[in-house]
Amino acid sequence: MSKPSHSAAVLHAFPVEGDELLIGGVPITRLAERVGQTPFYAYDRQKISASVAHLREHLPKEIHLHYAIKANPMPAVVQHLAGLVDGFDLASGGEMRIALDTTMSPEHISFAGPGKSRREIAGAIAAGVTLNLESETELDTTVQEGERLGIQPKVAVRVNPDFELKSSGMKMGGGPKPFGIDAEQVPTVLARIGKLGVKFQGFHIFSGSQNLRPEAIIEAQEKTFELAYRLSADAPTPVRKLNIGGGFGIPYFPGDEPLDIKPIGDRLSELLIEKAKRLPEAHVIIELGRYLIGEAGIYVCKIIDRKISRGQVFLITDGGLHQHLAATGNLGQIVRKNYPVVIGNKMRDREKESARIAGCLCTPLDILADKVELPKGAINDLVVILQSGAYGPTASPTAFLSHPAPKEILV
Repeated sequence: MSKPSHSAAVLHAFPVEGDELLIGGVPITRLAERVGQTPFYAYDRQKISASVAHLREHLPKEIHLHYAIKANPMPAVVQHLAGLVDGFDLASGGEMRIALDTTMSPEHISFAGPGKSRREIAGAIAAGVTLNLESETELDTTVQEGERLGIQPKVAVRVNPDFELKSSGMKMGGGPKPFGIDAEQVPTVLARIGKLGVKFQGFHIFSGSQNLRPEAIIEAQEKTFELAYRLSADAPTPVRKLNIGGGFGIPYFPGDEPLDIKPIGDRLSELLIEKAKRLPEAHVIIELGRYLIGEAGIYVCKIIDRKISRGQVFLITDGGLHQHLAATGNLGQIVRKNYPVVIGNKMRDREKESARIAGCLCTPLDILADKVELPKGAINDLVVILQSGAYGPTASPTAFLSHPAPKEILV
């Protein structure tokens, strides 16, 4: 028997029946018929629920778990998560409309992101959503819109901390950033908030994302609590909400190991003892996106041609970077690495070949997987890219070359 590939190593989330991958208990070829086209994304609701349950098991019960909708705003996914998590975090007015269509109370919804429009700010105020202020300009606009509407806005201050989440895939804090208000400027902003008739909620301190090192996350959380304590001395009212961000990553590439949540939860239990003394009214929020949905999703495309160019096998699919930019390495990878990929209708162990999986676009950047060991692919076989639940179609240039957008389904 051949040595298990990285794809096989992360495949434990999805069972196999006969020769086919099962998603939500449905064989992949049957699911493709159900969707009616390729390419498509499919998300497994049981896997999403299991991710939330795993966190509930290992994090302190006092932690409020929020879903960052930017990771995957598909309405059915957000509706499903509304019954599982404690709140939503938004990054646009469009995401706000999706969130408000669910059963989630606006009391547990917050809106972050630089460059909020006046219309978005007014909409959040009218809905009762907390605005995470990214600048003094946003504070001024919020006050003006609150006065116009006759509604007291709820605000929190998004802080650009003076530290970063070490070894994170994307650094959201530390140094000059477009996100949040620099920690050293926050006391001045808090003084203004106390005079301007807005309802202060607390702080949003997000330092990084996609981290697989528990010790790095623990260190960032320790610094986050200390920063919150320091800033709270200038708060106009007691801190009611402390969003300490997320940063929990998932394994994508060879050598990646799943994040161990237990030590994070153990240390949080200790930190919450001190928090109860110093910020007794504050609800502590952890905001996660990718960790809740990333491993629950797949991207499926069909092989429409097979060719050999100077000895290299190319499997040409009807998918591509316009639908799954991240898998092609063009969404921030410095050194390109393959997402785990399988032939979804050829899951039994068999002789392998080295192949490049290309999309249908007329650009050399459109490589979904480079020199991967796979069963011999044939026309009409289904290529499945795993770990595709987060930052899929909405993070891709779906209008590029005017191909149709992929469908999405929750199974």
